[in-house]
Amino acid sequence: MKKTTILLTGATGFLGSYLLESFINLNFNVIILKRSTSSKKRINHFINKIIYYDVDLISSLDDVFVQNKVDIIVHTACSYGRSNESLKEIINTNLIFGINLVESGIKFKVKTFINTGTLLPRNINNYSLSKSQFTDWLKIKSSEIQVINLKIEHMYGPKDDEKKFLPWIINEMLIGTENINLTSGVQKRDFIYIDDVVASYNLIINKRKKLDSWNEFDVGTASFVHVKDFIIQIANELENRYNVNIISRLNFGAINYRKGDIMIPQLDNSKLLSLGWVPKISLAEGIKRITK
Repeated sequence: MKKTTILLTGATGFLGSYLLESFINLNFNVIILKRSTSSKKRINHFINKIIYYDVDLISSLDDVFVQNKVDIIVHTACSYGRSNESLKEIINTNLIFGINLVESGIKFKVKTFINTGTLLPRNINNYSLSKSQFTDWLKIKSSEIQVINLKIEHMYGPKDDEKKFLPWIINEMLIGTENINLTSGVQKRDFIYIDDVVASYNLIINKRKKLDSWNEFDVGTASFVHVKDFIIQIANELENRYNVNIISRLNFGAINYRKGDIMIPQLDNSKLLSLGWVPKISLAEGIKRITK
């Protein structure tokens, strides 16, 4: 029986690296697209098990599809704008590259395009707007290729980007930063552990032939927690695990919320649950895993 071939973007990133490991373990053929400048630290041990292309060095995306029969595209590459990227860079990554990718997929008769979307409102920032605009195009293109858009809540886990909030605050507490200035923390988030996110992709791939040409799923536990309570749970776990006193002063309310900050996310995971997906990692277990 012919193996399914998956083309994965964003494989050197947080989510992409976990998906890559899972796809290899599930015996898929995996091809990845990456930048030549991207760090391979998360995936070095998989390089000899995959085919990879540096998108900034190939003449055309079509070359990838000419040389390989791709069944599914899984698109996780994105720019959050955290590293002072220009608006042009954000649009090129989140919109133009995605459009080129789906166009090549259609041209070479790829069956399914799985996109990593966002639950953020459209006009919060450059990231959310560019992602929403790409979703608009995917809806149009779903008449030519099956599209599955996965909108993910606040995923977390080991090996995440150190610039993200959770790795940052854990590090600040461990190094004993005297004052950590925070918002009041009353905003709620649905923190979903990375393994449960990966499980949602694997389920979607398994069920894809039963799905419509356009599909959208919210990926989250639907269990919301105040950010302040989550941070305090992390501090307590760090103290218990390392038998130390966290000396950092958590100054809740010291800084204002960001413009447009969401107080309670809107999420409905019923469609994903109806396919058989169930989140397995509790918040307490997830906190233990990220504080190891």
